[in-house]
Amino acid sequence: MTDPSSESSNSKRQKMQGEEQHICIKWSGKEFSVPFTQNTTIVDLKSKLQELTQVLPERQKLLVKTKEGKQADDAALVSNLNVKPGAKVMMMGTPEVAIRATEEAAQAAPEVQDDFDIGAEDAQTLDVKDQPEVQEKLARRIKSVDVKILNPPRPGKKCLVLNSTAERPEELARPYLHEFLVATYQFYDIIIWSATSMKWIEVKMQELGMATHPDYKLMCYLDCTSMVTVNTEKYGVFNCKPLAFIWEKFPGFYNEHNTVMLDDLRYLTMVGPLEKLSSLEHNRWPEYLSGNRQLPSS
Repeated sequence: MTDPSSESSNSKRQKMQGEEQHICIKWSGKEFSVPFTQNTTIVDLKSKLQELTQVLPERQKLLVKTKEGKQADDAALVSNLNVKPGAKVMMMGTPEVAIRATEEAAQAAPEVQDDFDIGAEDAQTLDVKDQPEVQEKLARRIKSVDVKILNPPRPGKKCLVLNSTAERPEELARPYLHEFLVATYQFYDIIIWSATSMKWIEVKMQELGMATHPDYKLMCYLDCTSMVTVNTEKYGVFNCKPLAFIWEKFPGFYNEHNTVMLDDLRYLTMVGPLEKLSSLEHNRWPEYLSGNRQLPSS
């Protein structure tokens, strides 16, 4: 004979598993109420979010943990996320259309070390960095943005600014990343500058193990609030990461002679011993690397 209480318990469990609930996802200033059941996984949720945002599941990053305090992986159940009623879960990620547009714009723009170092568009025009409106914007950033120092500047060290544009941590984790930074740290204080938010930078640095590595230290993080928007007739409107911001924030430590900003890490160790970096011709990196052009002596 079947136990009526057992039948009732099973019936309630089946009802709960099929009952639809909603989770609020915040992305790019928009909010989405996404339905889920007890059996919905993060993979299922990402598939629904792709329809709503056009961001591929592999590019989506949900800033949320499970009730056990672990980072939620794709197999985790949405019902087991540590989300309080009414709370919003932040999603990071960029649609493919926007990524392609950014890549095309990057190819069209000049290669620069200091993003202000574009030069004049013609003989009658001031360099971008010398234009009064740009100088005014930079002055406002320097005055209004506070930089949180993670590890103090070391006297006598150069400054390496790692320019981060990646959306996912694994895109930043190039082979031998940590080994490279350990070798670089003997010459450089290391700054991470990303066009994303500070919260996202902190998440990426933790996930990569860069924030807690025992053999090198990160000096500080800079985010989008430290950038300056400029407008040129040739290249249009774009955001810059002016090195002058760093020089003003850390006087006596960093300047145009000892600072380098890189997207590609493989050039750093060869210039580490140089006393001054301002004499380098930055469009000659392939020649320096191949040995066809000698590095300046100072």
